[in-house]
Amino acid sequence: MSYLKFDKKQLVNLNYSLKRELIRSNRAGSYASTTITFCNTRKYHGLLICPLEYLDGEKHVLISSLDETIIQREKEFHLGSRKYRQEYHPLGHKYIDDFNSEPIPTHIYRVGGVKLKKEILLSQEEEQILIRYTLLEAHSPTRIRFQPYLAFRQIHKLSKANMDVCTKFEPVENGIKVKLYNGYPYLYLQTSKKFDYTHAPDWYYNVHYLEEESRGYESTEDLMAIGFFEADIEKGKSIIFAAGTKETDSKSLNRRFTAEINKRTPRNSFENNLENAAQQFFVKKENKIYINAGFPWFGIWSRDTFISLPGLTLSRNDDKTAKTIIDTMSKELRNGLFPNVGLGQTADTNSVDAPLWYIWSIQKYVEHTGSYAGIWKEYGQKITEILDAYKEGTNSGIEMKDNFLIYAGIHGKALTWMDAVVDGKPVTPRIGFDVEINALWYNAVCFALDLAKKSHNKLFVENYEDLPEKIKNSFINTFWDEKRSYLADFVNEQEINIDVRPNQIFATSLPYIMLTEEQCQKVLKTVENELLTPKGIRTLSPKNPKYKGRYEGDQSSRDNAYHQGTVCPWLLGHFTEGYLKIYGKRGIRLIEKIYHSFEVEMTNAGIGSISEIYDGDPPHEAKGAISQAWSVAEILRIKTLIDKISNK
Repeated sequence: MSYLKFDKKQLVNLNYSLKRELIRSNRAGSYASTTITFCNTRKYHGLLICPLEYLDGEKHVLISSLDETIIQREKEFHLGSRKYRQEYHPLGHKYIDDFNSEPIPTHIYRVGGVKLKKEILLSQEEEQILIRYTLLEAHSPTRIRFQPYLAFRQIHKLSKANMDVCTKFEPVENGIKVKLYNGYPYLYLQTSKKFDYTHAPDWYYNVHYLEEESRGYESTEDLMAIGFFEADIEKGKSIIFAAGTKETDSKSLNRRFTAEINKRTPRNSFENNLENAAQQFFVKKENKIYINAGFPWFGIWSRDTFISLPGLTLSRNDDKTAKTIIDTMSKELRNGLFPNVGLGQTADTNSVDAPLWYIWSIQKYVEHTGSYAGIWKEYGQKITEILDAYKEGTNSGIEMKDNFLIYAGIHGKALTWMDAVVDGKPVTPRIGFDVEINALWYNAVCFALDLAKKSHNKLFVENYEDLPEKIKNSFINTFWDEKRSYLADFVNEQEINIDVRPNQIFATSLPYIMLTEEQCQKVLKTVENELLTPKGIRTLSPKNPKYKGRYEGDQSSRDNAYHQGTVCPWLLGHFTEGYLKIYGKRGIRLIEKIYHSFEVEMTNAGIGSISEIYDGDPPHEAKGAISQAWSVAEILRIKTLIDKISNK
């Protein structure tokens, strides 16, 4: 019996099925995503979406969808499903009899006496989608037709009918190759058996994406249906359709499909779903490994990388990948800072916390491996560069002030993780001394001193050994509110901001903390009482007049709500770490309840993964990206923390 269960009666109900999405990615940085009915609701949906860095550094949708038609006794049954402005056509979802996502997405279609199985997988290493069709039952001769719909456009844009499109094709083994526009790679469309191909290029206008409409974006596009393939299919036999950027040996498709399935970790438990989800974020480029921040629209973000790294790797005992990612990202350091979004010299280094999270990720690596050997030699120079930059001052007004705390921020920029901007203005600017930045600063200095002392680096020790005590005293004097029994969120020349936000959690969770046990208890109690939900931590207390309990509407409305009450699962990892530090085994019951509350999410939104955010108000509906690296990472880390305390 499948672990991922779906209501068969509801599969044909679009209100149910269109809210459940599939996401599969590979090490090449490609992905495939759609709903469980194969009716695309986002411009980010498609069967083959590949990174084309030489074009614009973005991912591009090559093949949007594939319509299948079953032909018996000259009658045609269309299995595809597409939304247009006024209607759904065809209505293939009504033929879905069953759906199973283990070990790969598998659909059973029933059309009269025909029972057809459809299995879909994305090659782990290559830019290729493979779809296998098996005729399980048939009472008369049966043919199957495939009609691919092509987009050839960047994921953030939409395709429109135009005169520049190239509709020519060239035959290849059991298929064709096409390239709609110059600069793109050829798309090879091939099958495992000989097909009759009919070239009939035509635009399909006004394909409508419901999720884009609800998010306030342009929501219709035109797709090119280049032609169609037809062949007989026999009962008990299979046919594989392949789409990729390289020609494949069509005779090897059956063997390749089986080999790909054998590589998969079964999705037969909550833990195995998290294991699968974790692996989907890794992108390999030569000898480098990066972390994709989330699907379907995120890329490589340094902050997300370092926050996600311990959960995605160390919680799975994958020390090698952890170190490779650290080494890969170490090369991106400039002036003590990392690029916030993207990579390279042109990327903006406007993330005040990313370098401190980088040091934390190294710290977690050392903690996991239990070895300090060679760490200072490998990373000491980078760590020193970061701390010296913060101490002496670097870009975006980031510097240590006379009170030994880190001040950060310039007008018009949001440097912390609360970085939503509307009409050019940060929603939560937080210019000044930020509570989590200074908790991270103290932790980084203490860890660096520990490393330097073990490595007998006298110069670093002399320059930094008196700082921790000074930072600690100043931190307590600046942030602790005795009357309210929690920490201020940020402090500057104009205000002491006492909004109840989750940023104070990190002052309880990091390896080196400045608060007393009693102060930690009070902070955690405030967070538990006002911010904790079954799906994560709210970004602002509902008691605050600025609180927004629903993440919805156009981009401006959503960005205004993002850090004003919206729930973030990733914050639970640090709440757990702080909570178990204080309560030990007495705290396990609450943390286990939090951990298991995500099991139901395996069949919602991004199936088998965890969403980026959730509404602040009940029922805490999943919102944002359907699969987020730091969400998955921190739920994995919670399990590790539970096991660690349980085994003490």
